[in-house]
Parts: sequence; structure tokens; C-alpha cells
Amino acid sequence: MDALMSQGELLALAQEFGLKLVLALATFLVGRWVAKLIIKGMRGALGRSKIDATLIGFLATVAYVLMIAVVVIAALGQLGIPTTSAAALLGGAGVAVGLSLKDQLSSFAAGVMLMVFRPFKQGDFINAGGVSGTVEEVRVIATIMRSLDNEEVTVPNNQIWGDTITNYSARATRRIDLKIGISYDADIDTAKRIARELCEGDERVLSEPALWIGVTELGDSAVTITVRPWVKSGDWWQTKCDLMEAIKKRYDAEDIVIPYPQMDVYLHRDAAQAA
Repeated sequence: MDALMSQGELLALAQEFGLKLVLALATFLVGRWVAKLIIKGMRGALGRSKIDATLIGFLATVAYVLMIAVVVIAALGQLGIPTTSAAALLGGAGVAVGLSLKDQLSSFAAGVMLMVFRPFKQGDFINAGGVSGTVEEVRVIATIMRSLDNEEVTVPNNQIWGDTITNYSARATRRIDLKIGISYDADIDTAKRIARELCEGDERVLSEPALWIGVTELGDSAVTITVRPWVKSGDWWQTKCDLMEAIKKRYDAEDIVIPYPQMDVYLHRDAAQAA
């Protein structure tokens, strides 16, 4: 009789556990299906808002993982497992992971800010985080840049967001600043005229904003003439180099001296040493 009662209890327990297992499995499957529907709608809404695709994918993944965690806790509750313990365990694990990945999380937060506010975009030439280069890709954790000598540089986003960002491609035009020192004996008007002729003769130099040339400094050994033409941003570097070379050659041809630092050393001997 006791054996029969034991078998009956075991059967009842098995039926009860089976029912709980079915309910837990149903909770998990339905919850996962609902989570996928929510994520699909979330992707569509974020896509229409023109947010970066990388950020959309990351946010969708994080939201899906959080929803699945909630579904798992609910399924465990159907099995009779205390959900408070499971939630506390997941919370503790989250805190531990957060502490161990604090730098990565900081870079993620900075990446979100970069993608939302977009101080630069792919193809821009920037200086950020102590690195100058062309932006290849903005990822969630780091930004990939190509240096002037074609090196691939990976810069953490928290290093970029926490520093000054200079975007050289943000404006359609840029100003070139050429500072040229000429001798005090040289004719200033001639030097300015030559610089103006060379700038106006270069088709890359824009008529607006207007070219400016003037004396900006009377140095120890030279008079500094500053030449400020405006060009398209893409022409800035090559135009600057070409103008410097052209001005140097014309000054040489017109006998306008560009002085350079030099030191004269005098040796003195007294009369006893001379004898």
C-alpha cells in the first residue's frame, strides 16, 4: 500500500512537473516570438530616423538580449524557481561584466554619441584623439581611420569623444596661410605684388572670399608677409605646396632675399697670446 502510494505521488509529481515544463517552454517560445516582433518594429522605426546602421544593429541586439533575459526569468518562474534569486544572479553578473568592461562601455557610449551627433562622417579628413587621417568606418567601439601614408589606425571612440575634433572636410572651402620672411633691404611692394600675381594666376584660388596679403610682423632678421588665399577643401594641401614653391622661385629671380638664421662666431686673443 505504501509502495502504491509512493508510485501515485511520484506520478502526480511527474504530471505536475510536466505541466510546469510545458508552461515554461510555452512561455519561452511565445516570449521569444514577441521579442522578435518588437525588435523588428524597433529596427524599422530606427531605420526611418536615419540613425547609423551599425548603431541600429547594436541597440537591437542589446534590446533583444534584455528581453530574452526577462523571458527566461518568467519561464523559470513557471518551473517554480524563485525569480528573485534568478534576477539577483543576473544583476550581479551584469555588474561584474560592467566593471570588467568599463573601458569598452565608455567607448560604446562615446560611439553612440558620435553616431547620433555625427561630428564627422565616412570619407572626412579629421584630427581626433591625437590622430590625423581619413575616416574609413565609425564602429560602436572604435573608429577606423586611414593615415596620410595609408596606414590603418584604430582609435577608441572614448579617446575621440573626449578630445577636440577638427574636421577639415566639414566646410567646402579652406584658407591657406603662407608666412614668408623677406630681407629688410627687399622691396615690400614688389614682394606683395609677386605673391598676388601668383595667387591670382592659380585657377584653384577662389575669388570669394577675397585674397588678402599684408605685412604681419617685423622680426629680428626678416619682414613677415602673410598671404591668405581661399581654395576648395580638397585643393588645400597641393595648392599650398605649389604656391610656396612658386613664390620662392619668383623671389629668387627678382633678387628678393629670404633670410635664414645664421650665427657669426668671433675669436678674440689678448696681446700676450698673440705674441
